[in-house]
This record gives sequence, structure tokens and C-alpha cells, in this order.
Amino acid sequence: MDKYTHLLELRMITKRYPGVLALDEVSMDVRVGEVHGLVGENGAGKSTLIKVLAGAHAPDGGEIFFDQETFTSLTPHQAMDLGIACIYQELNQVPYMTVAENIFLGRELKRKYSLLDRKAQLEQAASLLADFELDINPNTPVGYLGVGRRQMVEICKAVHSHAKLIIMDEPTASLSEKETGELFRIIEKLKQQKVTMIFISHRLEEVKAICDTVTVMRDGKVVANREINEVSVDDIIKLMVGRDISNKYPKKPVDRGELVLEARDLKREGIFEGISFSVHAGEILGFSGLVGAGRTEVMRALTGADRLDGGQLFIHGKPLTIKNPRDSIRAGIAFLTEDRKGQGLVLLQSVEFNATLVNLKEFRTHKPFLDRLRIRESTQKMVEDLRIKVPSVFTLTRQLSGGNQQKVVIAKWLMTKAKIFIFDEPTRGIDVGAKIEVYNLINNLVENGAAVIMISSEMDECMGMSDRILVMHEGRLTGELTRDEFSQERIMYAASGIKA
Repeated sequence: MDKYTHLLELRMITKRYPGVLALDEVSMDVRVGEVHGLVGENGAGKSTLIKVLAGAHAPDGGEIFFDQETFTSLTPHQAMDLGIACIYQELNQVPYMTVAENIFLGRELKRKYSLLDRKAQLEQAASLLADFELDINPNTPVGYLGVGRRQMVEICKAVHSHAKLIIMDEPTASLSEKETGELFRIIEKLKQQKVTMIFISHRLEEVKAICDTVTVMRDGKVVANREINEVSVDDIIKLMVGRDISNKYPKKPVDRGELVLEARDLKREGIFEGISFSVHAGEILGFSGLVGAGRTEVMRALTGADRLDGGQLFIHGKPLTIKNPRDSIRAGIAFLTEDRKGQGLVLLQSVEFNATLVNLKEFRTHKPFLDRLRIRESTQKMVEDLRIKVPSVFTLTRQLSGGNQQKVVIAKWLMTKAKIFIFDEPTRGIDVGAKIEVYNLINNLVENGAAVIMISSEMDECMGMSDRILVMHEGRLTGELTRDEFSQERIMYAASGIKA
């Protein structure tokens, strides 16, 4: 511990909202030049703590010691001036502005008469990108870049602003394995430059790999501050959830029923082709593959979100034509999209609104009137059955944790009485406790005769929950494995397009 001095010390930080104690006397020390992991289930208080550090929320009690100065609260400007930078999961960028313009946003370089010095900005941005060995043109609009590249631009922006503390909120949630490796390389470089980082992630293997110390939060409190080499991933999980989770993938054996969905030779020009598969009642069919393999694109076309250029679909042996999402909903297909915030939910509306959105016609009395009481009762039953943690059905969906938002999406599709459920990255961005609840909900679906297709980039998850796994590579199916054939090596061979 004597090796570093403390850049940040939090003492007894408390934050209350109406009916909720979000932070309960939180204390934490962060040393100069370390990568400090911050973990906890959704709703543990991590996001509130970030907002206190960034100056977005003022605490109700406690003190913040930063770089030998003491504060009872910070404003956003104070936090920036002190050198605190936050890189949020939803990146705060202007997509139509260039990389250089985004790096200097709010701290633009000026010439005489306050004119913008675009040339100097381009040169300095190019130099900054070169320092981190990033092959990014500073003149490219940020909106043209992938998520991984855009995150690197945010890091460059933080470095340019001479940030002493960079807070990374779920930085790898939407990154490929290659992009994650590049991010870790840059984190190591920042560490060598004595830049301090707080790394927030639900991927505990990454926390173990990249962090020096870890703080675990539960129910608004800090339950542990540990050196990373003193704890295992299992230890961290136990501290997070307050109980032993010995089986991370609670797969239940279910007898396979009748053939429900069959796809033959599905094709979308330039995206995928020759996709044939089937799924039965009581079965979980996993789809694995590297990012960009075409898994999501197949499901979007299958459910009418994108067009199909060829192939046939059969439901219970009968031919089916799907031209739009309404056709797939009528056929009993539910598509739980990877992007629950952007495409799965209306965040500014209530839980009740979202849960009944797809199936409003079932609640009509006389056109155009709705039976509000029945809507409320049905939503309340779903909240209780799925154990959604929410003060009331009128609560805005954006106020819920990631795990509870995912449950609202599931509730929405359960209302339609669908029998085929397509889950695209069902546990992305949610904590380990909430993951197990989602897995149990999937178990309940197949036990009740539903067929489930699950796309997952987490190989352990795919193997842990699936009965069969189909593997894709560059728009084609390259492997099919039954449960007794599952292995990471076999899946990776198929995902890479290599014959084992």
C-alpha cells in the first residue's frame, strides 16, 4: 500500500432519493496510477457513485478528497477542472463531427480573434492517436467508426484534457475480443503514464485480469476493498450477491417436443446465405460465432425486421411468409433484441406501457378504448411473476436496473403468448445475480413448451444453457454441436471457419 499515494478518498458518502438509500456511507480509496475495479449487481450503487464523482449528483453527506483537496460535493465543471473524466457506456459524442473535433470538444484550440484553429487540432489529434498506436484518421466523422474505435477517441479526449482519473463504465460491453485486447493495451499504457482508472464491469474475468484492486458494492454499501491477487472470481461473486452461486448456468433438462420452427436455405444478399436449421418445443438452440458472423442479421430477417432474399420458413410444418415484424408476432415469434434500450423499450414510458405495448389489442373494450384496469392488473401480475424490482407499474423504465429492464422486455413478449422466443445477447450488461434470474426465466419458458433460440457471444453461457449450438462464420453455418460434443475448441474452430 505504501507504494502509492491516494489520488481519491471517499469518506462516508451518502445519497438518498425518495424512498431509496442509493449510497449508504460509502468509503473507498484509489491510489495514484492504479486500475481500480468497481463491481456490484445492478442497483448496488455504482452508477450513483460515478455521478457523485462526475459532479452530476450532490451527495447528502460525506467528504471527497481528491488530489489533496477536500470537497463535500462537486459540480461537473469542478470535476473536469480537477481532471476527472468519465467514459460512459452510452458514449457522449457528436457523430457528425470529426474525430479531432470530438477530442477537442469544449476545449477547442483558438487562433487570433477567437477563430477555431482546425489545422492545429488535426495535427495534435493525429499525434495523440499515434501515441496510442491507433490507426484512426482524425478527419473521419466519429459516427463512421465502430464502438471500439469510438471508445478509443473518448480515451484520447480524456488524455488531452490532462485527466488524472478516468472512470470507465462497462467499457467492453459492446466490444469484440480483438477490440477488448486493444483497450487493455491502452489501459496498460495509461497506467505506465501514472493515469489512475476506475474500471466498472460485470465481466469479472476482465476485472481480475486488468485491475490492481477491487471494491465490491451491494445494496448501496461497500462490502469489500481487496487487492486483486487476494480474491478469486468466485470470491467476488459471493461478495456481490451475498450468497454462494455454485451453478452459474442453471440449465434444466427438458424433454424435446414437436418441431416448431424450421428454416430452409435462408439468404440475404451480401449478408448471409444457405442458413438452414430447426428448433423444437422444450429446446434451447444456441447460436455462437464471432462478432459480425451474421447471427443477429439472420434473426432480424427471420422476424421481418430486415428483408429476406430467399429461403423458406415453416411453423409447425406449415409454410410461413414474413414480410414485417407484425407477421412474426402473429405467428407467435418473439424477438428480444440485443439493444434493449434502443429497440426493446421506450425508456421514457412506464413499466405498464412497455409491458403491454405489443399486445394492446387484447385490452380493447370498444374501439378505440382500452380497459385500463385490466392492463394494470395484467402488468402487476407480470411484475410479481417475474419478480421485477419496481416501486410501481407506473415507474419509468429508464429508472430500472439493466436486469429489471430485461425482465420488462420478457414480460412484453409473454403478454403476446408467443411460443418461439429469440434472445439476442440476453444477459449483456447485467450482473451475475440478474443473469441467473434471466436463465431461470428461459428455463420456465422451455418447461412450458416454448422453443428458445439464444444468440450469445459468451461461449460459457452458450454451452451452459443450450441443448444444441449452431456456429456461424461470415454469414454461413460452419458447425452444429450437440450437448455432449460441446467444447470451446470446437466452437472456436467453427467460428473461425477452420476445419478441426
